[in-house]
Amino acid sequence: MATSPQALLAEYFDALGRQDLDAIAGHWAPDGQVHIAGQADATGPDGVRAYWAEMFAACPDFAIVPTDIVGEDDQVAVKWGATATFAGPGSYQGIEPTGARLELEGLDLFRVAGDKLVREDAYTDGATFARQLGMLPAQGSTAEQRMTRAFNAQGRVKKRLADDAERIAEGVWVVRGGFPLKTFNVYLIEDDGGGVTMFDAGIRAMANALASAGAALGGINRIVLGHSHMDHRGAAPALKVPVLCHPAERIDAEGDAGDHYFDWNEVTKPARWVLPRLMPTWDGGPVKISGTVDEGDDVSGFRVVHIPGHAPGQIALFRESDGVALTTDCFYTLDIGTGRKREPRLPERGTNLDTEQARASVRKLAALEPAAAWPGHTDPVTGDVRAQLEQAART
Repeated sequence: MATSPQALLAEYFDALGRQDLDAIAGHWAPDGQVHIAGQADATGPDGVRAYWAEMFAACPDFAIVPTDIVGEDDQVAVKWGATATFAGPGSYQGIEPTGARLELEGLDLFRVAGDKLVREDAYTDGATFARQLGMLPAQGSTAEQRMTRAFNAQGRVKKRLADDAERIAEGVWVVRGGFPLKTFNVYLIEDDGGGVTMFDAGIRAMANALASAGAALGGINRIVLGHSHMDHRGAAPALKVPVLCHPAERIDAEGDAGDHYFDWNEVTKPARWVLPRLMPTWDGGPVKISGTVDEGDDVSGFRVVHIPGHAPGQIALFRESDGVALTTDCFYTLDIGTGRKREPRLPERGTNLDTEQARASVRKLAALEPAAAWPGHTDPVTGDVRAQLEQAART
């Protein structure tokens, strides 16, 4: 019988070394939790037994030795080394045996309650494991150098998918992305406490560039979606920060991105054929919404303006102090049929939930008399913005 948490872990690792599944499982509390980072999770004695049974079937000569056991109160850390031959007959995590010789090391953090283990967080060298299996080339090998060059080339291509952040107003930057024309705009707004709020999230391929741009400005605190279409929520899931939207946009943000009301027959050729195929490639998938913003709310010094029509919960951000408006797809300065820039106009009818409501929203935006209106795509409207938007509403 173990007399201390450290002694309990010494017993446990002895059971692992003997491949004694009954003793291994017997050390665990009924609701014990095992998390092996990047590999597996298990719950309770049965889950732990199943994990180690798979390991021993894949590596019949598996041997593990603790090299250091230290603890305080109910917390114990164990540093260990292990050797094995991945000989089978069983597989491990879906990987078929290769006969590879394995030499591994790791650090496990345990929590003990009485004479049972209740939590394990295990950390191993996954890269070394993959190299020894043959899933990655050997360190320093010619194959690894070729793989590194290919990875760097891919990184350079991704970098070309978005420009560096461009300052467009006090505390406001735009990142333009997309290929081959950088027609997708994402806005970064400085927050009082440091970092930035992102307005819209562009397309999936912009995720790394947006993360880098945000990091250079102190980090991305949150994303506020202007609306949830695939080309505006695309990078949001990959950025792993809280995402907010208008209450009327939540269902689509967490669902099909508004695809249920698109009518591609009402879209200009050739976009009616091209966009239905392109948009899914731009999308990062449904976004978990952590909160909502509504008409009149403050977002990093900008006022929320509800401008529905193109999407039910579409919003703009407007700052009275300098007249800057971030308008997502309230209007286009892009001809989606040709990719060319043009005067402001309503979004294509087939992409709108309600085109007449979209027309009213352009007029609502015009009445604010913005000094500059920055859309979700291509160039801003400047000069006599009100007159240009009122003309767009008449088209």
